[in-house]
Amino acid sequence: MDFDPLGKGFVTQTNVTPIVDVMLVLLIIFMITAPMLTQGIEVDLPQTTTVETLPHDHENLVITINRDNIIAIEDYEVKLEDLAGHLKRMVQDREKLVYLRADEVVPYGLVVKVMSRVKEAGIDRLGVVALPEED
Repeated sequence: MDFDPLGKGFVTQTNVTPIVDVMLVLLIIFMITAPMLTQGIEVDLPQTTTVETLPHDHENLVITINRDNIIAIEDYEVKLEDLAGHLKRMVQDREKLVYLRADEVVPYGLVVKVMSRVKEAGIDRLGVVALPEED
């Protein structure tokens, strides 16, 4: 405590050093964990000449099939048999856009089965995600 020169008594000051230390530790923790949260499922997308970017003005729902034939809605793994049920619950708003991301080595038959389950869930519009072709 310090003495107040104006004669009104003692002035108490808050020591902010521990607060700053805690905040720096939290910042470091968030800097390390944030990239891990956004990685998602790794997919080698096929390439094509006509590619448009995903629109960001709507809530998009992305279905992914990786090279091990694992199906996921966003980052949550689902079985092919349960896909239609999950989509019915998740896509209440018919304006929500649904996209299919499939690895280039995924069998065509599995992609067609997934598209069939999407149609079975009552979703009429399905986009397919690809990469632009390299020259």
